[in-house]
Amino acid sequence: MATRAHERPEPVQEFFSIGEVCELTELKPHVLRYWESQFRFLSPAKNRSGNRVYSRREIELVLLVKHLLYDEKYTIDGARQKLDEERRNGGLKPAARTGLDIESIRLIERELKEVAALLAGEKR
Repeated sequence: MATRAHERPEPVQEFFSIGEVCELTELKPHVLRYWESQFRFLSPAKNRSGNRVYSRREIELVLLVKHLLYDEKYTIDGARQKLDEERRNGGLKPAARTGLDIESIRLIERELKEVAALLAGEKR
């Protein structure tokens, strides 16, 4: 399909509100605020209104923290040590991408289960 010259791709969103981050990560705002107090690299900027704005990189780090705490069963201190170690070894960015990949796979699995349930219901 040909793209018309006057059509432009939508700009990529660079910053996200805490509500958007909660929706993307399936976390509550109080959890994100608590993690900010526990992980120094999670420090979203604030806009003119004083509201938190998260960058894509921070969302990746939030997903990595979520993975370490919820899936790998690290304690807060253990996750902090693991992330400090990754940062010292230059592996924080790839580790953060892994957290994003895992969350993406989870979302796809959930959606596939919903589709399978719908299809199974239609066959009855």
